[in-house]
Amino acid sequence: MAKSGLDFQNTENAFAHKNDEQLAKSRRLFQLMNNRSLVALSSSLGLKAVKFNLPFSKYAIKKTIFEQFVAGETLLDSQKTIDELYQNNTLTILDYGAESKTTETDLDNVKEETLRAIQLAASNNSVPAISTKLTGLAQNELLEKLNNGDKLNEAETTNMWKFYKRLDDICQKAHDLGVSIFVDAEESWMQIAIDNLVDEMMEKYNKDRVVVWNTYQLYRKDKLQFLKDSHEKAKAGNYMIGAKLVRGAYMDKEVRWAEEHGLESPIQTSKENSDWDYDAAIKYCVDHYEEIASCCASHNAKSNLYQAELIETLGIDKKHPHLNFCQLYGMSDIITFNLAAAGYNVAKYLVYGPVKEVLPYLIRRAKENSSVTGDMSRELSLVVKEMKRRGLMK
Repeated sequence: MAKSGLDFQNTENAFAHKNDEQLAKSRRLFQLMNNRSLVALSSSLGLKAVKFNLPFSKYAIKKTIFEQFVAGETLLDSQKTIDELYQNNTLTILDYGAESKTTETDLDNVKEETLRAIQLAASNNSVPAISTKLTGLAQNELLEKLNNGDKLNEAETTNMWKFYKRLDDICQKAHDLGVSIFVDAEESWMQIAIDNLVDEMMEKYNKDRVVVWNTYQLYRKDKLQFLKDSHEKAKAGNYMIGAKLVRGAYMDKEVRWAEEHGLESPIQTSKENSDWDYDAAIKYCVDHYEEIASCCASHNAKSNLYQAELIETLGIDKKHPHLNFCQLYGMSDIITFNLAAAGYNVAKYLVYGPVKEVLPYLIRRAKENSSVTGDMSRELSLVVKEMKRRGLMK
């Protein structure tokens, strides 16, 4: 066992929250998701079935992948999962799963749902933060134009100010109610605009505590330096930054985009480079933990262990609010619940929303983790290990 007290092989801790029936159901699902061809076919059929409202499509999704990775269709549905996580010393970061909205009505609806999530978080000690995607608050085309510095027409200018007001209202509400906002990262062709806005919100609201957090995708070549530059900018402006550290989720899209536009790919040339930058970002944040609130938002056991060991070595309080860990709900329980058992600040990233809203998120969970990282094989092996420990399998 590591000196931090962590044992990422302890399946008893990892699955204590699941009864035998739930564990067996997870095993069946991960077995299906471990089949790349089946995942690809099911993803395509699932999108079409929900789009055309085919009979039983919503029911089938809710009883399988939805139940594993999503808390429910509404905030009220989510409360049961929030409470169960808290009983296992695990916090919740709430995320309404809407993205890529276009109409002003839809964008306003996402804002209102986000404000409701902040209200719920404020009434739950177990929900310190909510997450938001700016693609749910502004049209992608507008974000791309802002990213490129293109001239906006009158209608686009009006929409830009509406977008700014939505984001500012969300950050103001979070500030007033003692909640934090995690802003998700997007593709590189929108990210500069998002970074600029998040910087502005951090400067406005992160004076006394860290309310607004940006997301740093370390599979990009430039993001370790950008993290350091953000910190220097914050020191000069007398505010703090929030840094959610991820490796990244859009690798294939980024590579294709760069090729199509004759650009150099922003993605690291090797996984080893991504891993090195990720762990360097962890060390930088822990070394400056009084000025940077950070979250190791990773499913990589080595990186989680690295942050825990740094905290232990430096003699920092495990419960310091600036030092956090987070994994997606339904994934990496072996990391989450062993961190919780060892006394670290750890949360589950808990997505909720109607099936049609969260389906793109669910498909990403299936496709990315089965075909790219191989996480489904890991998840399946751990579930099987626990079932054998319980005597449910030989």
